[in-house]
Amino acid sequence: QVQLVEAGGGLVQAGGSLNLSCAASGRTFSNYYMGWFRQVPGKEREFVASIMWSAGSANYAGSVNARFTVSRDNAKNTVYLQMNSLKPEDTAVYYCAARLITQLKYNYWGQGTQVTVSS
Repeated sequence: QVQLVEAGGGLVQAGGSLNLSCAASGRTFSNYYMGWFRQVPGKEREFVASIMWSAGSANYAGSVNARFTVSRDNAKNTVYLQMNSLKPEDTAVYYCAARLITQLKYNYWGQGTQVTVSS
């Protein structure tokens, strides 16, 4: 059973940094993309970043490019989202997700962690 557990959210001032983690368990993720998404109440969940576990190649939404960095630690089976230069508009619940590289939809999701950026 796949389990994704996020941690690291919190309250930070604008310009600050947070490092989110996503502990993945239940299978080997070498054939998976790991994604980070975020959602604000009343809005659709939006893509933030993703990383191919095996190759380590990453993709970012334009709104976070050059500020956020996604990475993974194979030994710890954990994916990270380093968020720098945070803005109030980054405030959201952040979710970790996983999908097989052969699939288009993410079908495994964590419970989410709240990130609040004050101005």
